[in-house]
Amino acid sequence: MTRARTSNHKADILAIDDTPENLALLSQMLTEKGYKVRSVTKGSTALRGAKAAPPDLILLDVKMPQMNGYEVCQELKADDRTRNIPVIFISALGDVFDKVKAFQAGGVDYITKPFQVEEVLARLDTHLTIRNLQLQLQAQNIHLQQEIAKKTAAEDKFAKAFRACPNPIAIATVLEGRFVEVNDSFLHMSGYSEAAVVGEQIDRIYSSCALEVYKYALKKSQSRGFVRNQELEFRSKSGQVKNVLLSLELIQLGETQCTLQIMNDITERKRLENEFISLVSHELRTPMTSTIGALDLLNTGQLGTLSDRGKQILQVAIRNIERLIRLVNDILDLERIKSGKIAIEPVDCHLDRLLVQAVETMQPMAERARVELQLESLAVKLKIDPDCILQTLTNLLSNAIKFSEPRAKVWLKAAIEGDRCLLQVKDTGRGIPANKLHSIFERFQQVDASDSRGKGGTGLGLAICRHIVERHDGQIWVESRLGEGSTFYVSLPLV
Repeated sequence: MTRARTSNHKADILAIDDTPENLALLSQMLTEKGYKVRSVTKGSTALRGAKAAPPDLILLDVKMPQMNGYEVCQELKADDRTRNIPVIFISALGDVFDKVKAFQAGGVDYITKPFQVEEVLARLDTHLTIRNLQLQLQAQNIHLQQEIAKKTAAEDKFAKAFRACPNPIAIATVLEGRFVEVNDSFLHMSGYSEAAVVGEQIDRIYSSCALEVYKYALKKSQSRGFVRNQELEFRSKSGQVKNVLLSLELIQLGETQCTLQIMNDITERKRLENEFISLVSHELRTPMTSTIGALDLLNTGQLGTLSDRGKQILQVAIRNIERLIRLVNDILDLERIKSGKIAIEPVDCHLDRLLVQAVETMQPMAERARVELQLESLAVKLKIDPDCILQTLTNLLSNAIKFSEPRAKVWLKAAIEGDRCLLQVKDTGRGIPANKLHSIFERFQQVDASDSRGKGGTGLGLAICRHIVERHDGQIWVESRLGEGSTFYVSLPLV
């Protein structure tokens, strides 16, 4: 039962009859079956008792002095405290008119005296069950209405925040890749009207490069639920290119799984950053070139003989200035690639020859590190810029060699997967922590800050590789386990 009552009783029954013998019989019969029974002989007394402590069900006689059963029932139904209590009439009046009048007064059932015990118990149980279900349904309805109110309030807040947010936001279906909703900031950035975007597929709005980043972010979000700050180039309707950071999260709209895309326009920040990097790089290159020249001249001994300690210090200075020159060159290369100043010129290229050239280029470094290079080549033609892809492969091989122990192996493999060529550079070195796998291709990102000193890296090599591969409509990623090594993948389209 849903009402609070003593645990020893099935229900609280109020029996109203002006005949004490009838009340005694009902009370005994119901008490034996586990019910709590309150017996009352007057209608007015029954009303006061019902309002003070509402019972679960009322058994009511019709013919009573001062106040008959119909009048009692009508008053019960007129009061909010007792309106929903089921009332079963028990009367010697068997005429249809009497029964109809009982139902019109608000009764739920009518039992004719003399009654049968089994009949009273059966009807009592039926109406208590119905009342129980009604109370449960009311409670569920109240709970449901509260949940709907909360959900409506949350949706209203989200809608207001969605519309007013200064960041461009878009919602699209995962399965069809179709825009469901966009906010005003997205429309302002893209230059499209809402009618031109909502309902359209993503590839009609996003450029091919931006679409690749979106697909990559979507793939990553399938396992994590979200992806943060993926950089892409967004091309507006007018052709203006904007640098954007994309954060993507999977959400559920009804039965449809969607992506919530929140963007941050960093075009101006990138412009200032690129100008600063370019200015600093060019301003540094001239004095560093003259410095390395002076150090090389000093190292030849033409300006006098240095002590052993002096020679050690000179070698440290030369190594450091060479690292600075590599850093500046990498910065300039990266900025030129990103800005399009270094043109990618694809030509028909024999992949097997390029792979051999990459291994031969890195062989001296591998021999110094006592690392064995293994090549699993593939005779296939690709339309690529051979110099840029060679730079990518040598960069990946260089990293693999640096982080491999002596007598270890590094593999360069090629295979065909569908309409793509998959290149792999695999090592058995120290591996990359899981929290670094998503950022390792960003600028100045290294597994360990000491790598730039101990390994001579600049933290830009993988960023350069990523931009070269993306300019070839390809993808680059890494899989790694700490202590077991890493495998870098480069996927390129076949001719």
